[in-house]
Amino acid sequence: MVYTSSSPLQFDEQQVALFRQVLTLLEAAKQPYAVAGAFALRQHTGICRFTKDLDIFMAPPTARHALKLLHEHGLRCEIPDPVWLAKVHRDGYFVDLITGMSNGAITVDDAWIARALPARVCDVESRVLAPEEMLASKLFVTRRERFDGADIAHIIFASGGQLDWDRILQLAGEHWGLVLWSLMLFQYVYPAHSDYIPKPLWKDLVERLGRELYSPNPAARFRGSLIDDAMFAIDMEDWGLHDLQREYRGRRIPIELYTDRGSV
Repeated sequence: MVYTSSSPLQFDEQQVALFRQVLTLLEAAKQPYAVAGAFALRQHTGICRFTKDLDIFMAPPTARHALKLLHEHGLRCEIPDPVWLAKVHRDGYFVDLITGMSNGAITVDDAWIARALPARVCDVESRVLAPEEMLASKLFVTRRERFDGADIAHIIFASGGQLDWDRILQLAGEHWGLVLWSLMLFQYVYPAHSDYIPKPLWKDLVERLGRELYSPNPAARFRGSLIDDAMFAIDMEDWGLHDLQREYRGRRIPIELYTDRGSV
């Protein structure tokens, strides 16, 4: 079980050495990226959480160049899922290069990196995702075995009402319902701080929901696979509903692993 705490954690020297080397190489090569995961969560909320990896967000075209760079410096690189994830390994520790959500619904682009905030990570002058992008990156982490709703609530709480909700809605796009879901959770957890959510935002999202409730679109497609393709597998495999995740993933630009013979 993972507990949240504000107490600083001690990392293994080999782990920190890998993180520091990757960040230093990316900085020296001026690769556009932003740190996310536990390091960004601590920056925005003060929460310290043990992590075995370092999450680095970058646009898909950047990932190919970053992998080439890291490979040339002796690091082992692989691509477990070309839609969104590459890994860099050493001594049992790893760095994740992330280009979007695993379901293909949201992809990192240059604006994510341009909006990143300066931060010192593992003694390297770096940058972390802005809280808005951090929140958006967690909207679809809703699986049975992992749910990031608490992280979203903590980001909202720590912001003190200063989040750019227009940016969050832009990132969520047609998936604004997950923003509303997250806001409902926040209001339930922190009822005395409901004012951290602008009233016009509540009005906008509740009115959108009302329109869908009173005039449902009979052509609207099943979206369960975007939430958890395992728990909703029966809907697609036995009941014949559309696998929207497969469609979304098929649209994404895959990460390519550079070799001496080119990219594969």
